This record gives sequence, C-alpha cells and structure tokens, in this order.
Amino acid sequence: MQTQLLPEWLDKPEGQTADKILRSCVHCGFCLSACPTYGLLRNELDSPRGRIYLIKSMLEGNEVSKDSLSHLDRCLTCRSCETTCPSGVDYGHLLDIGREAMEKQSPRPLWQRLIRFALRKSLTTPWYFNSLVWLMPFLRHSKAVAFTVNELALQQRLADRVDVMQSSVLLLSGCVQPALAPNINQASIKVLNRLGFNVIQTPQSQCCGSVSQHLSAEDAARDQVRANIDAWIPYLDQGVKAIVSNASGCGVMLKDYGHLLRNDANYAEKAQRISAVSQDISEFLLSQDLSTFTHFDNQTITFHSPCTLQHGQKLQGVVEEALRKLGYRVNYVKDAHLCCGSAGTYSMFHPKLSKQLRQHKLDNLLAEKTELIVTANIGCLMHLQKGTSVPVKHWIEIL
Repeated sequence: MQTQLLPEWLDKPEGQTADKILRSCVHCGFCLSACPTYGLLRNELDSPRGRIYLIKSMLEGNEVSKDSLSHLDRCLTCRSCETTCPSGVDYGHLLDIGREAMEKQSPRPLWQRLIRFALRKSLTTPWYFNSLVWLMPFLRHSKAVAFTVNELALQQRLADRVDVMQSSVLLLSGCVQPALAPNINQASIKVLNRLGFNVIQTPQSQCCGSVSQHLSAEDAARDQVRANIDAWIPYLDQGVKAIVSNASGCGVMLKDYGHLLRNDANYAEKAQRISAVSQDISEFLLSQDLSTFTHFDNQTITFHSPCTLQHGQKLQGVVEEALRKLGYRVNYVKDAHLCCGSAGTYSMFHPKLSKQLRQHKLDNLLAEKTELIVTANIGCLMHLQKGTSVPVKHWIEIL
C-alpha cells in the first residue's frame, strides 16, 4: 500500500510503526470473511480493510469525522483478520496506534470519557469490584472451593523445598477473576502443585493492563505494565520458571509488554524478558507429563477457543490437543475462528452486536450434543454462560 504520512508522524516511533504496517497491506480483502463485525453489518468501514483506510487517511492529514472513531470502536480486536491475512499485517498494533491518535484528534464527548474512566477504575480496583460482587452475588460464576488437608500439605512441602524458586511459577491472579470465579485459580494451583510446581500468586491489584489499554487510557496501561515489571522481575532473578496466565486475554497482554515498552530506555529490555517467559497455562502444561489427569470416561465436551488464545497468542488447537490426550472427546465447532462477542468490555458498549455474536457462537457450540462447554478466558466464560443453561467452565477446572 502506498503511504504519504505527515512528517510529524514519521518523526515518531509509533508513526514509523504504523507506516511499516500500512505498507504491508495489499488490500486483498481476505480479512473481510474473517471479520465478525463485517459479517453482521456488511459495511466496508466496519471491516479490517476499511479501518486500515480510516487510520491511513488520518495519519496522512485528512479530516477525521466523528463517525471514524465509532468504526474503530466497533472492532472487537479479535485479530481473526491477522490469522487470515496472507501478508502478515499487524492489524492489532495498528489499531492501537489509530485509536490513540484518533481520540486525540477528535476527542470523545465528556460523558463517554467519564463512563470509560468509571468502568476502568471499577474493574481494576479490587476492594471496590469485590464489594460490588459481594453486594450482587448473582454476578459470581463459581464459588471458592477449599483445599483439602492433603492439598495444603503438598503446598507446604513444595514451598519448603531448598530449590523452591527454581521449581516455582508465578500465576497471574487477574483483576476480576478472583471475585467472579475463584475456582479457576484454585484449580490451576491444584494442577500445578500435583505436577510438582510451587505456585506464587500475584495480588489482584496487579492488573495486566489490558483493561486500561482498551478503554482509552494508554498511559495508565503503560504505568501498570511498568509497575508489574518492577514487581515480577525480582522473582525471575531468583529463578522462577515462568509467568503463567489462565486467562488468555491477560496472557496476550503479557506477551505484548515487549512491544508496548519497546521505546522505553529504562524498561524495554525488562519488558522483553517478561514477555519471553509468559505462557498461557495450556502452553505451559502441554510441556509437562499430564498422564496423572487422564480421563477414562470418554466424556464428550465442547471447547470454545477464545480469540486471544487462537489469534492473539497463536495457540490454535493447543487446548484441544491437551484435552484429547487426556481422554476427552472434543466436538467439532463450526466457525470456531469467530469471536463470541465478549471482547473484554465490548459487550458493555455494543450490547446488540455482542448478543448477536454470542447467539451465533452458541448455536455452533451446541450444534452437537454436549453436557459441558469449556473455554480458556474469564470474559468468554461469563459472556457465554449468560446465553445458555449448559454449564460453561474453564477447561482447567475439569482436570
């Protein structure tokens, strides 16, 4: 693609990145068939190719209408287009640059900014969010399950090892998961303990930064990333093996730390180090001997692969492979590459589109008889459960 970005953009690192990404696009249109919003709306501007043109036009100095940001907002950031693109266009990073620049050039109305600020603070302030869930227990998906005496004894033995740090993993707790579905983290700890790993949980206050990143608070997101790096690097220095996430939305953010802070002289190297050791729990477990969890009942289950797992982290088929190795029969899912409509806070700002995508996803997930739907991300889990009576769990819970 030919580009003529303004000199003021080409002098900036983000402008140079955008120019490189734009030039890699050959506007072939393969992305249209992979885009959930284009599939529903049939508007070129609500497709990856259309949004790329909007961003390109803005960076070249053309006027930005108030509708331009709406088209970018309607993007789920599912990155299905990246998986489909034959040219390897880094659409996700271009969209981040475009949204940030467009908001500065054409600011949102004050009421929209206030709503986004309130939502961001609500989700990432543990005492406040936990209080909301306590006052509205119907929001909770699963309750905490107590560890048995034997499990607690195993935890103590692992923590007392001489080489405890060398046999430890850092488990990202998440900002909303401990309140909404604490059983997911507990199940993860139990599985990792049985495999001989001591588990160090991060505090709930250490949000990965993705909520701020996608709610028009890029500076706040980078500040959170720096704070996390400062808190986690000492563990790596002591020999911790990996930073493990059981929420694929958080996992894709951790793996992006190196890119987010690539121009920060004080943090670029440390951010790359965090990204290098960050793994989704499926990715980490697949390198272990899981035979102790083999399931002999030939149970049929359906797996919903989150976009952040298959498109963001490029781990398509990893969980399905692990489940099959453990003896489960995993149903085929039509259009498995399409988003369920959760997409972080997307369902709150675009409820109509989100519900349409959820219904389409559930129709495909339930096309074959199943007693259980499993997934790998808290956002997808909560969103899908609202639309079906079939239980939806994190796949780690069934281990």
